[in-house]
Amino acid sequence: MKIKVCGMTTMDQLHQLEDIGIDFAGFIFYPKSPRFAGKQGLTGTDVKSAKLKLYKVGVFVDASYDEVMRKVDEFGLDMVQLHGRETPFECSKIADYIDVIKAFRFMENDHVEWMIKDYYSEADMFLFDTGVPVSKDEAGNTMLYGGTGRKFNWNRLKGLSIRKPFFLSGGIEPGDAQLVKDFMQEPVAKDLFVVDINSRFELAPGIKDMEKVKQFKNELNS
Repeated sequence: MKIKVCGMTTMDQLHQLEDIGIDFAGFIFYPKSPRFAGKQGLTGTDVKSAKLKLYKVGVFVDASYDEVMRKVDEFGLDMVQLHGRETPFECSKIADYIDVIKAFRFMENDHVEWMIKDYYSEADMFLFDTGVPVSKDEAGNTMLYGGTGRKFNWNRLKGLSIRKPFFLSGGIEPGDAQLVKDFMQEPVAKDLFVVDINSRFELAPGIKDMEKVKQFKNELNS
């Protein structure tokens, strides 16, 4: 099973991901995120010149088309993950240029199939994550887009036919390898493409615990 480690902020750790054999690295370009890609001074020049074998995924939240395209070129991104309220049209416009992963954050009563139905032709892949109820006072909370560590209830996907490659996200932690392997036996998991990990594998926001990442990978693929 392929793994994406999201919220990367340093070149040293990107090289370590390659050494471990991780497939995808995520760069968050949402400035309010505590895992913002430029937090530790990481630049597109650094990333492009490294010629990484990792698939580089840029994560955006309601960014403009021009902003997304600038980062695609600046960092040499291979994929774009749209994690906000992007419309099918906005996804389609970007997908004309680069592979698009449309992220969906499900709250308790959201209907999965209804939420994704308008994006089948406009996105190349889906990502399923945990929704966070937002009060008026929390509207500017920097933790609400990715890396919240809140669990996604995978049972909500059982019995569905997604019919598009998807990333499984939402509070996955080091001890969850067997739970993911159990989920992989479900019929819906025939479309499972990548397991996405982030905040539960950190020493500090944007700094990963590489031993935990390595152990999770080994356990998941044993």
